[in-house]
Amino acid sequence: MNKIDKKKMKKIRVWIRAVIQLLFFLFIPSAFTASFNGVKYIFTQIGDGASLEITSFVATLIVLCIYTVIFGRFFCGFACAFGSLGDALHAFYVWVCKKIKKKPIKIRAGWMKKLSAVKYLVLAAIAVLCFTGYYSKTQGSSPWDVFSMLHAGNFHLSGYTVGVILLILIAVGMCLQERFFCRVLCPMGAVFSILPVLPLFSLRRDRDNCIKGCKACTMKCPADIELSPDKSPEAAGDCFQCQKCIDTCPKGNIHTGFNGVKGNEIVLTLVRAGVLLGLFLWLGI
Repeated sequence: MNKIDKKKMKKIRVWIRAVIQLLFFLFIPSAFTASFNGVKYIFTQIGDGASLEITSFVATLIVLCIYTVIFGRFFCGFACAFGSLGDALHAFYVWVCKKIKKKPIKIRAGWMKKLSAVKYLVLAAIAVLCFTGYYSKTQGSSPWDVFSMLHAGNFHLSGYTVGVILLILIAVGMCLQERFFCRVLCPMGAVFSILPVLPLFSLRRDRDNCIKGCKACTMKCPADIELSPDKSPEAAGDCFQCQKCIDTCPKGNIHTGFNGVKGNEIVLTLVRAGVLLGLFLWLGI
């Protein structure tokens, strides 16, 4: 495949991802909220000493966790409404900076690496609030609730001042840093990042064939991930399966655990999106 073909295929894959993100954003925006409600329900029930039931929220959480273990964080990279919003805001900000010929402001990689631990603190804080029964008293402070209301066309946000302010601050972070919310603040990101990922779809690279000093894949990665080498038991839990690193590698060294499968094949992407859509329809989201 010549360079022109590679560039053309890269553009096609970019557009396919954008279309998938848009469709999930428009028609199934509640998947993130449903799974997040499952987490809150579990800790609330434990705190109350009540029995756990497989509610629709818990079922969504379980299914998404199983899906993530098998396929990696494809949901985060292609179907999460918050992740897609972040991608759109960041792309728009970069586009505006190009138009006015200004260099985009970006949060330093070192800071982002440290800030990435904050999401675990956010998850822990939410768990404690739910366990102690105080989460219900924080109504109006959740940016997720505000986002859901706005997406549904509900602009009656009186009593949600704190939530609105937090959502605006998150939006600013999304503009300045690609996948800011996912890396720094997302409680579901904290859950998904600690899940084991089967080697079938986790991305690796053949370091023996890498160009000396080349860090193209890490520089392109929105999570600043340094991919594990072949046959390594480790898998990057913060990988959003955005597939950007695969096309960026000048030697084509990045691949999945399947022999001969890169991970960004159009058919494979559509299959993973189709499986996820089928699961959401089955769950009634």
